[in-house]
Amino acid sequence: MDPTLNDPSSGNGASQSGPPVKDATEASFVADVIEASGELPVIVDFWAPWCEPCKQLTPLLEKLTGAAKGAMRLVKVNVDESPALAQQLRIQSIPTVYAFYQGRPVDGFTGGLPESELKAFFDRVLKQTGKGDGGESLALALEQAKAALEESDPAMAAELYGRILATQSDNADAVAGLVRCHVATKDYERARGLLDSLEEKLASSSPVEAARTALELAEQGQQSGGDLSRLEALSAQNPDDHQTRLDLALAQFANGQQEEAIESLLEIIRRDREWNEQAARLQLLKFFEALGHAHPLTAAGRRSLSTLIFS
Repeated sequence: MDPTLNDPSSGNGASQSGPPVKDATEASFVADVIEASGELPVIVDFWAPWCEPCKQLTPLLEKLTGAAKGAMRLVKVNVDESPALAQQLRIQSIPTVYAFYQGRPVDGFTGGLPESELKAFFDRVLKQTGKGDGGESLALALEQAKAALEESDPAMAAELYGRILATQSDNADAVAGLVRCHVATKDYERARGLLDSLEEKLASSSPVEAARTALELAEQGQQSGGDLSRLEALSAQNPDDHQTRLDLALAQFANGQQEEAIESLLEIIRRDREWNEQAARLQLLKFFEALGHAHPLTAAGRRSLSTLIFS
């Protein structure tokens, strides 16, 4: 299959990065498909509102595109609204699906297909275009970035997260990771600016919410005094000064001493679990959210908290 495509327009200059699923018109087809396919394979779904098989096929295409985790994109073209484009690409019946890569169609089919055959089609396109390990590559990139951040190399982590976001701007893990990089370098203003720029759906995702909590804790730690030696001395002089110990926990957490911060809050709970309307327990839950539910310190801290509460 090699339909000849004459440029229907000069394109809209859109970046190759963008959402994995979008609608295209005659005016945007060059940017959304021809140019974008220079980076990743683009699946083009030619459909119409009156086409019953299209109503079954399109959701499956969207599902499999999402499952590809950024390794390809899906572009939908309404042939009723773009008849000249459909004519140029010799679309004789719908649904018709083309896979474009590096500006040219590399595969395609006409009519509806069951999900199993669609998955085989997607796998074939990914293999043909050398993107077959796209999901694995993304997971590896995220793991490498996370490791760099945990190894106190936020600059490297930020670079890796930035590369992911260049091709998958709505990846919640990468956005959250980049926020944490700014927190690690104490660039709180930049972290706050990034969070404020997000759309509601992305901003409310669990990884981003956890990163927001980490930023808030870092800001609180900075405001609490931040002088660890002074707070430690004051807490040692008066072990029942729970506010000082709470300030110490915030400063410890902001300084990367998460285990010590958790222990400081647990000590308040040991001495007076009801102090200040259970302020220590509530702060501890924020620590757990910032660390993430899978973090070893979260698991250990929850066990210790449960022991104190139910003992």
